[in-house]
Amino acid sequence: MAPLTAGSEGAAPKRHARVLVFNAGSATLKTTFLELPALDPVGEHEVSWAASASLSERAEAIGASVDRLGVARTRAEVDAVGHRIVHGGATFTQPTLIDHSNLAAIEALADLAPLHNPAAVATIRAALEALPDVPHVAAFDTAFHATLPEDAVRYPIPEAWVQDHGIRRYGFHGLSVTWAVRRAGELLRRETGSLRLVVAHLGGGASVTAVDRGRSVDTSMGLTPLEGLMMGTRAGSIDPGIVFRLARNGLTLNSIEEGLTRRSGLLGVGGTDDVRALLKSEAAGDRRAALAIRLYVRRAAAGIAGAATTLPTLDAIVFTGGIGEHASSLRTRICQGLILLRVSSPSDADTREGVLSTGGPGPAVLVVHSREDVVIAEAAAAFLGG
Repeated sequence: MAPLTAGSEGAAPKRHARVLVFNAGSATLKTTFLELPALDPVGEHEVSWAASASLSERAEAIGASVDRLGVARTRAEVDAVGHRIVHGGATFTQPTLIDHSNLAAIEALADLAPLHNPAAVATIRAALEALPDVPHVAAFDTAFHATLPEDAVRYPIPEAWVQDHGIRRYGFHGLSVTWAVRRAGELLRRETGSLRLVVAHLGGGASVTAVDRGRSVDTSMGLTPLEGLMMGTRAGSIDPGIVFRLARNGLTLNSIEEGLTRRSGLLGVGGTDDVRALLKSEAAGDRRAALAIRLYVRRAAAGIAGAATTLPTLDAIVFTGGIGEHASSLRTRICQGLILLRVSSPSDADTREGVLSTGGPGPAVLVVHSREDVVIAEAAAAFLGG
């Protein structure tokens, strides 16, 4: 079944809408309630749950979150529910109204994003139980990258692997990048459609995306969210020969996947994925922490520089995500690694959003507070009649 999208529904987006947004992870559920077109949340709540939580446990957690926000679980108070889905595969390239068929198709993509999609699907099922009379809409991180050119999508691998196994680049963090591009235009007082940007989403997951006048033209994550930059617990790009060697030495594929997904990155090198703790340990002379920070900075700078080569000009570098927004000293170090791009090093001042450097001969440097919740809510509201 083809996905039902706002465009295929034919209804004009609703200007005023009360939308619940669920952003589900394997360990947490973040719930936001917005009354569009206002962008300030009416309420926010976060709960922890186990990856093995049952459907009834998840439904109970969702109900408790909604009740905590003081929202009745009816169409009288909630117009729509929006869900963040990390991987939409080749099927879902637009926000999609959730029905049984579409939910099954999303569930079938679980192996492409094992840390994210299973938790999201379980959350949707629980949310449908908790709010059965409200339309539920899925917004996909991969959808923003549907504009990637063929030479960005294709890997230099045998054609049979592409045709028989669907191996290609998808890209992620699209909801965050969508907001970052929008805010960059506002902060620079430029039309979004005129800007050429590199957006660095640095958080537990990390990626860079080259955006040419609103369109994704290059991104660091690939078939799965494992490729690209060094991350909190994910290795990012490594020599594939490492996997072969580990397998020949007796490690199972499951244990290798577990190691690369959950025990690598900052955690694997520095002993923790908490950047604040690493910076504190680095200042105290801890060698492992210092190495983890240097590796992270080196790979982030290299990723930004590589993405910039796909653009004819570069107007700005935009930092977003938990680390991108809060770790000002890392932003400065990354920019210092981009001197060949004529990037001016911003100060270490703690600025959560704004223009850090106007650029001069090189690109401007911005930091943007990520608002994936707004992008998801607006996507859900687009399915509602005027």
